[in-house]
Amino acid sequence: MTYQPEQAPQHPSVNAGKLWSGGAATALVAALIAVVGILLTRGLFGVPILAPKGDGVWGGANTFWYAFGAACASLLATALVHVLLLTTPRPMMFFAWAIGLATLAGMLAPFMVDATLASRMCTSLLNLVLGVATGTLVASTAKAALRPPTPRIRPVPRAYP
Repeated sequence: MTYQPEQAPQHPSVNAGKLWSGGAATALVAALIAVVGILLTRGLFGVPILAPKGDGVWGGANTFWYAFGAACASLLATALVHVLLLTTPRPMMFFAWAIGLATLAGMLAPFMVDATLASRMCTSLLNLVLGVATGTLVASTAKAALRPPTPRIRPVPRAYP
């Protein structure tokens, strides 16, 4: 009996453990970027991002919520890429568009509120850094979590003379 690979194309599978551990690490990095960005803008430049100047360099509870929101956005991006990997053709292209548009929305949002130009610019820049970091880290984790398709081997009966 000889063996031949099956002709039906196989789709790559996703190592969910690797994907979600990378997503959790990305959430941690995003939260830290948010905290560092807030410290930098408030402490070094004296520009308020989330709270009035009187709240000090750490601000109020808003600093926590900003960092928490950045972490949640990273986990949401991980969930999105997981669904895209399982269901769509060219999932990374759709993911890039979704992250790019979400980042753009995050950059434009500060300009919809009444605040100083410096505050709006710093918040927009911080949202850009968060979007780029989240997008690149989740995308690279997703690519690393893909398992290549393995062809199925099936026996082919051999005709004896």
